[in-house]
Amino acid sequence: MEFCLKNGSTEAVIRSKGAELISLKKDGKEYMWNGDPAYWNRHAPILFPFVGGLKKKQYRYQGKTFEMGQHGFARDMEFTPVSQTDTKLVMSITETQETLKNYPFRFLLELSYELKEDKLVLGWRVENTDDKPLYFSIGGHPAFNCPMEGKGKQSEYMLRFMKAGKPLQEIISAVIEGGLVAEDTLEFGLEDGYLPITPDLFDADTIVLEEGQTDAVSLCGPDGNEYVRVDFDMPLVGIWTPIEKNAPFICIEPWCGRCDDVDFDGELPEKRWENELTAGSVFETSYTITLG
Repeated sequence: MEFCLKNGSTEAVIRSKGAELISLKKDGKEYMWNGDPAYWNRHAPILFPFVGGLKKKQYRYQGKTFEMGQHGFARDMEFTPVSQTDTKLVMSITETQETLKNYPFRFLLELSYELKEDKLVLGWRVENTDDKPLYFSIGGHPAFNCPMEGKGKQSEYMLRFMKAGKPLQEIISAVIEGGLVAEDTLEFGLEDGYLPITPDLFDADTIVLEEGQTDAVSLCGPDGNEYVRVDFDMPLVGIWTPIEKNAPFICIEPWCGRCDDVDFDGELPEKRWENELTAGSVFETSYTITLG
């Protein structure tokens, strides 16, 4: 099932499976990746209750070992509508007997989408409905067309990184090895916040920025003007495209959590950037996509 939102010349379409944003248009121009499986068959999946991969696809909790695939299970679950207006949609899932087998926690996950003129605000609400602490990560994975409307080559486009309204001069990325975070880092020098999307930019896999280095990442056309910006108040953000496929999209991914470190052998509560919710408590955050 699909749900449509509209506010003036801006439109969004959300699919009930995974509560996934599959289309975002302004003045008839499509900004979201179309999900062509030749490159990547998703658009903007929600990452929950894990972001990224686990070492050996396993995690440990209270002495037991559980299996879990990359990015968790929410992206493949059917969400239930909670409320809808012309401009806002709220959808939710809870634990099932199937999820409890490999994620022994009870929870309520609500995702909201609200159109405000040329902006889409995406909200996340996690409630611990269990009688014990809930451990989780959550993240976004929206993929934006790049190049936009087939104008120019991707190598002529740029990313721009801002913090508190000011352009950054440098970013430091974690190094990803086999889907896990290694000890080394990569440094990228920026010019007025701009980072060219060169053919080798993603040779080391995903760019992962930790410690709240940036709170706004934009995609900019060959003229240097931004055509989409993602604003967030989260400790991490990932930038990714399957570079080996020369894919015509770039993902800007705000995260609260990430994949395991290569040397991590601890239990779930010890996992880097893991979120903990006491029984009955609520976690809420959001990010905003602005269209140029």
